Amino acid sequence: MYQVVPGGAGGTITDVIPKQKHSKDTRPLVGAGVIGLVLVVAAVTAWCYYIASIRKAELLKTQLLDLNKDGYIIRNQGGSIVFRMDFRSGTLDLDSCSKEGEMLSCGQTTDRKLNFFIETVRPKDTVQCYRVRWEELVPDIPVEHAMTYTFAHWYGGAVSAIQHWPVSIKGQQAPKPFVTSDIYANRNEFGGILESYWLSSNATAIKINNSVPFHLGWNDTEKTMSFQARYNDSPFKPNPGEEPCAELSYRVCVGLDVTSIHKYMVRRYFNKPNKVPAKVMFRHPIWSTWALHKTDIDQEKVLEYAANIRKYNFNCSQLEIDDRYTRRYGEYEFDPTKFPNATAMFQKLKSDGFLASLWIHPFVNYDSENFHTCVERGLFVREPTGRLPALVRWWNGIGGILDFTNPEARDWFSSHLRSLRSRYGVSSFKFDAGETNFLPWKFSTRTPIQDPSFFTRRYTEMAIPYNDRAELRSGYQSQNISCFFRPIDRDSVWGYELGLKSIIPTVLTISILGYQFILPDMIGGNAYLNRTEGNHVLPDRELYIRWLELIAFMPSMQFSIPPWEYDNEVVEIARKYTALHESIVAPRVLELASEVLDTGDPIIRPLWWIATGDETAYKIDSQFLIGDDLMVAPVLEPGKQERDIYLPAGRWKSYKGERFDIKEPLHLTDYPVDLDEIAYFVWV
Repeated sequence: MYQVVPGGAGGTITDVIPKQKHSKDTRPLVGAGVIGLVLVVAAVTAWCYYIASIRKAELLKTQLLDLNKDGYIIRNQGGSIVFRMDFRSGTLDLDSCSKEGEMLSCGQTTDRKLNFFIETVRPKDTVQCYRVRWEELVPDIPVEHAMTYTFAHWYGGAVSAIQHWPVSIKGQQAPKPFVTSDIYANRNEFGGILESYWLSSNATAIKINNSVPFHLGWNDTEKTMSFQARYNDSPFKPNPGEEPCAELSYRVCVGLDVTSIHKYMVRRYFNKPNKVPAKVMFRHPIWSTWALHKTDIDQEKVLEYAANIRKYNFNCSQLEIDDRYTRRYGEYEFDPTKFPNATAMFQKLKSDGFLASLWIHPFVNYDSENFHTCVERGLFVREPTGRLPALVRWWNGIGGILDFTNPEARDWFSSHLRSLRSRYGVSSFKFDAGETNFLPWKFSTRTPIQDPSFFTRRYTEMAIPYNDRAELRSGYQSQNISCFFRPIDRDSVWGYELGLKSIIPTVLTISILGYQFILPDMIGGNAYLNRTEGNHVLPDRELYIRWLELIAFMPSMQFSIPPWEYDNEVVEIARKYTALHESIVAPRVLELASEVLDTGDPIIRPLWWIATGDETAYKIDSQFLIGDDLMVAPVLEPGKQERDIYLPAGRWKSYKGERFDIKEPLHLTDYPVDLDEIAYFVWV
């Protein structure tokens, strides 16, 4: 690395040489010696810096993670980069970093102090995890890390109005609060079921800690998702008495394949249901009054609806009486004008073999008789000072929203539900709303909550006494509520925006987030005005049939627009698929449902679940698995009686009796599927 210049050190001196005056001829030798000494010093210094840099480089590595001042990368066991995170909130001062065991920590950026660490954890031989935390010590400084998503396909996060599988990122979005929202009314927000968890096809998963004031953004030019923690300009709050110092903490885990790493993450980090809902809810359809009658419901129409279910020889797990059976919102008595004898109606339904459930919500409108009572007793969510109740707007008016962190409000709400059950024999409830967008931007609750979505969690807990048959449309850390979760209302259209094509991506996303008892909304959609294919009164006939065929292979079925509103052929197709659901689908689903209690594994699974290294399987959003051995490929395009089908390697038998014993994946091009058919294949 450096060279010693000879001269001046030859060995032992044995002769005494008289001191002589240097001549001009010896001066160049002296100069050369000085230069040589300088070079030696420079070389030694360079060597020291080189050794120090090597040691620093070794210091900034931990297992398969490499840290630098601007971020870090993670490699898999084969040495390929599978994950990259860039720091957007500061540049680390690497001289402030140290390493102790598997903990790599830094105490400063280039302009301020902080607490930062990455800890390596190896929970099992096939999984490597990294705990990451960046904590600011100065209030109101956001923490932002940007994950590059180009290394793989990603899944998870939240339901959305335009749902794709895998996640499809378009445009640019500054980080915004990652909280539950009603995406029917707010189509650019995050949906009512969400968890801060993402999974990739290269066997990498990331779980943001629940304590983080989490905001999510993205940029399709940079190909990044931004994970941000902040309190300023945010509905998140620090713990009482604490400074608003942001902390971004999360875990990144890498495994052998996408299926096994997801299984690890679900078992480690998700709540799991503690019971399976009533078996009949999986076997027989729910029948709702909503899409057929909307708010124009009354006693006569309910009884006529029930009579037609029996007339056309359909089974019914329960009949759902939807909005609006009370005079005003926030009351719990039947409107005597629309329901002159509610007791007799329920007795008639019971004698005819029907159980009935009721639509319910967390609002009390200002014109309700109960509004004044709730104000006096302090049962509503309040404005930030806590002195006054907060008025909120929802789709049926203006009123207060019950504060489910308040035990008194929970008891008041529960007492009304118990009264409806005891008085009329109501079987259960459809719990509507619950998303945080119905809260004020700034609010206060009896028990302070730091994460607004925890309000959603508290609301979902109200369904626990009825979870055999209850239905929720929102969820956050709510997997253990153990009831059916319903995605937001679908429009009666074909496409990905709350239409037929959105159902499989939405159900797969909810499943990956740990919610396995899924009620995928009403067959044919909700027939809303201006959002309906067809004659704008009924959904398009072909759309309705294809929707019916798909839902027959979901964990549960729900009708509202009844098949007899069309013609006898549609009625026969509906009978065929409700029978198929009961005989083929429900037994499989119930077997898998019992396993969910221990594993949390999806009932409805993506194709990559059994084809973990298959690039094509990672992108398929129009086929799915029930367990590992039943693959379903519905027709989702108008005017089509054929479709392309992707068969993973294996031994398959089609619903037509064809056998496919294939060692490589197989494309079936233009596979014929008649209007009254849905393609499905069983592993043999």
